[in-house]
Amino acid sequence: MPPTDASTDAGTAPVSDLGTDPGPGPGTDNEDTLDLRLPDELLALLGSEVESAGGEDLLDRIGGWGPIATPVGTFHLVPVRVERDLPLVSRWMNDPAVAEFWELAGPESVAEEHLRRQLDGDGRSVPCLGVLDGAPMSYWEIYRADLDLLARHYPARPHDTGLHLLVGGVANRGRGLGSALLRAVADLVLDRRPACARVVAEPDLRNMPSVAAFLSAGFRFSAEVDLPGKRAALMVRDRSLRGLL
Repeated sequence: MPPTDASTDAGTAPVSDLGTDPGPGPGTDNEDTLDLRLPDELLALLGSEVESAGGEDLLDRIGGWGPIATPVGTFHLVPVRVERDLPLVSRWMNDPAVAEFWELAGPESVAEEHLRRQLDGDGRSVPCLGVLDGAPMSYWEIYRADLDLLARHYPARPHDTGLHLLVGGVANRGRGLGSALLRAVADLVLDRRPACARVVAEPDLRNMPSVAAFLSAGFRFSAEVDLPGKRAALMVRDRSLRGLL
């Protein structure tokens, strides 16, 4: 999927369902209402939170989350290092099936600019390699959806966390790996980020395999969202429903 702010395929405001009853707390899941815009004063407060939180703290130090056991093997999210990982990420981005949605094909400088925009930013989005049984096989972006432009298009709640996923290598696609890892990483986020009540994603509606993978991973389809450059499916995995879906 094409980038949205500092984000791409499979995302700002600490608010509970704007214009609705926020419910008893962050673990509740009320109705979703789209086409909401954040007031300027709330955006200013968001900026204050970013400044005070201090980079990596915005996502609770992903680099220290460690490996996890999944049904498809031992999996580890490893934050990207440009000097080490750029050739691999750029090669994946130049796969025609990937380039159609991520729109980051071209020389390595294209992917490098995309990575550095996140790595040199305030920490609201962290690019990672997905390492399965010791082998890098996927690219991820874990981001604060409530601090992203996506929050202008849905009722964001504090600490909503977004996912983007690219499965690298044709041999790793179409085998159910994406769904298994999406479920595992969403649950990892909920385990490592206790303040987060929801994991969200916004795959391009045209990318039906991606939408299907999120559904198989326990996400629910919430709504269609018009984002810059694409019409997206807003997918949500709720902490309160993780044992049911």
